[in-house]
Amino acid sequence: MKENILVIDIGTQSLRASVISKKGECLIFSKKEYDPPFVSPKKGFAEQNADLYIDKLCEATNEIYQKDKDILLSISGMVCICFRDSSVILDENKKPLRNAILWLDQRIEKIPHMSNLKFYEKLIFSVIGMKDTAKYNAERTPIYWIRKNQPELYKKMRYYCPLGAYFNYRITGNLKISSADCIGHYPVNFKKDKYYSKHHPKTSIFSIPVSSLPEIVPVSTLIGRVTEKFSSLSKIPVGTPLLASASDKACETLGDGCIDEKEAAISLGTACTIDVAYRKYKEPETFLPSYPAPYKGDYNLEVQIYRGFYMIRWYLDEFGKEDRIEAEKLNMKAEQYLDEKIKDIPAGSDGLILQPYWGPGLKRPNARGSIIGFSSAHTRHHIYKAIIEGIAFSLKEGLDKIIKKTHRKPDTLIISGGGSQSESICQIFADVFGIKTMMSPTKESATLGAAMSGFISLGIYANSKEAKDNMLKKGKILQVNEKKHSFYQKMYNTVYKKIYPSLKKSYYNLKNLFLTQDE
Repeated sequence: MKENILVIDIGTQSLRASVISKKGECLIFSKKEYDPPFVSPKKGFAEQNADLYIDKLCEATNEIYQKDKDILLSISGMVCICFRDSSVILDENKKPLRNAILWLDQRIEKIPHMSNLKFYEKLIFSVIGMKDTAKYNAERTPIYWIRKNQPELYKKMRYYCPLGAYFNYRITGNLKISSADCIGHYPVNFKKDKYYSKHHPKTSIFSIPVSSLPEIVPVSTLIGRVTEKFSSLSKIPVGTPLLASASDKACETLGDGCIDEKEAAISLGTACTIDVAYRKYKEPETFLPSYPAPYKGDYNLEVQIYRGFYMIRWYLDEFGKEDRIEAEKLNMKAEQYLDEKIKDIPAGSDGLILQPYWGPGLKRPNARGSIIGFSSAHTRHHIYKAIIEGIAFSLKEGLDKIIKKTHRKPDTLIISGGGSQSESICQIFADVFGIKTMMSPTKESATLGAAMSGFISLGIYANSKEAKDNMLKKGKILQVNEKKHSFYQKMYNTVYKKIYPSLKKSYYNLKNLFLTQDE
């Protein structure tokens, strides 16, 4: 009986293929890393051959087939989840014209005087205080860079789409994507499951020809079926339905079991997010939409730190040479060694506090990272702990905004992603937030959430609650240290929340100073 589902999780560093049972068990698994994860033709660029991911998918499913020739025959459907905000341009035959531009990419194409906007649109964004945000979003949309720097490719372009849509096309022959998976620099009206009209100001910001965008479909609908050609490459049975799901973070939220405002999901990945599922469409911040959940009816209110636990890698690259050496002597991972080193550093890192804006956010496009409070007592390990506390403070600030929209503080935090494997890190989050915290019992919350989404789409489970009750296990619960929480709350209110307003003008001046230097 076909009661399993195939999940393909396309991550930034690797691709993972899993067959998941309706009880939430991973029956078989294959992981394929990319070498390299991306290429950088210039400083700050992050690109990858879109077909590399397809090749890795086929390698993974062929490996599964070699391990168990019958298991792919047991799947009733498949779901693909892909990292967000990555674009690929295709010709009229739906062939990539260049490498995909990934979400990590930092290129900016200046748009003098915001010439992409009409006068009244500029006026609207100025009046609502979103002029800088609109400008930042426009200049970060890859199509501007392609149009100016590769005009010959732009002329050949027929389709401009998220990387996930290209996956769907290669698997089924249909260039379609779920509205919940079309997240990033695209003119999507998430409330109505469609693109904004060509006359809408948000469409003007991105300036993507509406006719070049892929067809949008709601979550839980059929993208298409595995073609004979793709089956021969992948060993996935011909006709297997590919089901419309959502982005990686949305699936991770569902895989954490967060299906209403009683629970908040924190993802400690390369980018860090906090998500709360809610029945109504509410924008957590001005201009920042909520995104459809991986099943019909709910939305995820989300706030993101663009460079989240990427900062752990940054710390190790810049300051962690000795930590890596000492960890190797003890037969430990560097992160485990650092967990031990920060246990004796008190809450608040002896007065060192960090704002994690190593990558600017939507609401604060001019922001930069900052660390304040240095004294002779501080070591590199204080910096490491301040990074973790700073990420926690920033996500708490995000949750405060979400609570204003839902009018309810969550009872529980559920933490997943790479950082969730550390009890010390999760305890810091519990103490900063002052909320009972659960460590995710699996490293693959996004895969599990995608499987839940697929089973709901197929009608095997009626809704998210039924899927949660049947597929999820409980992780370790951490209680709040009230003394530390009281201290963190004072630090958050009297110091952290005041840093950005105090430095906002300086951040703006720094950005303009270096833009002028580049001219």
